[in-house]
Amino acid sequence: MGLFSRLFGKSEPKPEPVIEPVEYKGCLIYQNSISESGQYRIAGQITKEIDGELKTHRFIRSDVLSSKDDADELMLKKSQMLIDQMGDSIFN
Repeated sequence: MGLFSRLFGKSEPKPEPVIEPVEYKGCLIYQNSISESGQYRIAGQITKEIDGELKTHRFIRSDVLSSKDDADELMLKKSQMLIDQMGDSIFN
């Protein structure tokens, strides 16, 4: 059956990559760039537990870069800047 699957395009789904968060000022930052036309769009989420409830702020930026690593690094920097400027109000 494996031969027929390869011939007719049926392949096993690829597992989702595990994203390790980066901790910053009590928040967890998940870098999750989106592949688009050979480039990577800056995207991810910031989470924090507030009053026993897990709050999440997700975002996708208009910035695109040629490298996934560069996009993830810029996402981290932008997330840290957002946390510094807005604090917990980003979760409202």
